[in-house]
Formats: sequence, C-alpha cells, structure tokens
Amino acid sequence: MSNSLQRVLVDLIELSLQGKQAHWNVVGTNFRDTHLQLDEIIDAAREFADDIAERMRALHALPDGRSDTVAETTTLPEFPQGEIATTEVIDLMTERLDAVAGTVREVHDPVDEEDPTSADILHGVLERVEQLSWMVSAENRKPRR
Repeated sequence: MSNSLQRVLVDLIELSLQGKQAHWNVVGTNFRDTHLQLDEIIDAAREFADDIAERMRALHALPDGRSDTVAETTTLPEFPQGEIATTEVIDLMTERLDAVAGTVREVHDPVDEEDPTSADILHGVLERVEQLSWMVSAENRKPRR
C-alpha cells in the first residue's frame, strides 16, 4: 500500500512544481485569472502531498519526495519551457490534473482494501483534483448547444 501512496505523492509534488512553472511563465489573454487559478492548484497539490506523506509516516512508511525520485517516477509528462499562452497552460494543466486523478483512481481500491482511512484521504484528493480540472478546463471550452 505504501507504494500506491508514494505514486500519488510524487504526482502531487510534480503537479505543484509544474503549476509553479506555469504560474511564472503564463502570458496572454486572461493572464491574471489563470495566474491566480494556478496558485489554487499549487496550494491544493502541496496540501494533499503533505497529507499523503504524513499518512505514510503514520503507517511507518517512508515518503520519498526527493527531486530525483519525483522526476524518475511521476506519471505526469514534462512541462514545456519558456513563456506559454494562457490557453495552452489551461490545456496543459487540465491534462496534468486528469493524470493525477487517474493515478488516484488506479490506486484507490487496492488501498481501500488494506486501509480505509488512507482511501478516505485519496477520495478527498480525487474530489478536489477533479473539481480543479473541471474549473480549469472550462476556460477553453465552448458552450454546447
């Protein structure tokens, strides 16, 4: 189970780092709203990473948030370098939020079998990450009629 929690932990750490990269380099229409929305994602990712790591410690597992571990094991694709238009940042962050949600969904049921308390934490992560994905992706969506 600790391996499953570790997978979520590294994806959350990477999400926060990529969110900061986007935050520093986003440009274009709706800059301010996107810039602030990225802060919201970063804060959530950092808080959830801390929750997961502390849960791992409570279970006597050792969380590994070292940069080389995160880089080697995250499921998130690499974030582009340089200035990035707001519309592209929206798509990139939606993709990454959905990737984190995918990792959480993948590990949730096996974790739940071993430790429902850890699964409850994962449920909270999933709920918020999916909500953030919906809110971010709405920036680029056209209304359906």
